[in-house]
Amino acid sequence: MFRKVIFPVDLTHFDQLDKALQVATDLARHYGAELCFVGVTGTAPDPVAHSPAEYAARLERRAQDHAAATGLRTGAKACHTPDPTIDTDKTLLAAIRELGGDLVVMQTHAPSALDYIWAGHGDTIAAHSEASVFLVR
Repeated sequence: MFRKVIFPVDLTHFDQLDKALQVATDLARHYGAELCFVGVTGTAPDPVAHSPAEYAARLERRAQDHAAATGLRTGAKACHTPDPTIDTDKTLLAAIRELGGDLVVMQTHAPSALDYIWAGHGDTIAAHSEASVFLVR
């Protein structure tokens, strides 16, 4: 049913994505699908990486480590944008289309009053992607 599972990754908070990563892993294993880590970064240095190339290498390393630990086929796509704070949703949607993702598994946060003003990334991806979206709280 699913051929490519997209797992959006924020490398700054990778240690907080365990539950969603387990769901993505289980679904990819169940369907024999590839699991693709997708991350969005800026072009300026940040706490995770000094350059877009370093960010891409770190994301690729996470995907390779996960493949070694699980036996899954994995991939990684680092997306670069001048301002990730405003371009993340648009960039993720473009990457999902480009990669041919048919399922997106995303970590989400507990809802709050701010969600009535600004939708979370998961809400926006679910509303605008042609892929199925599984939000994990």
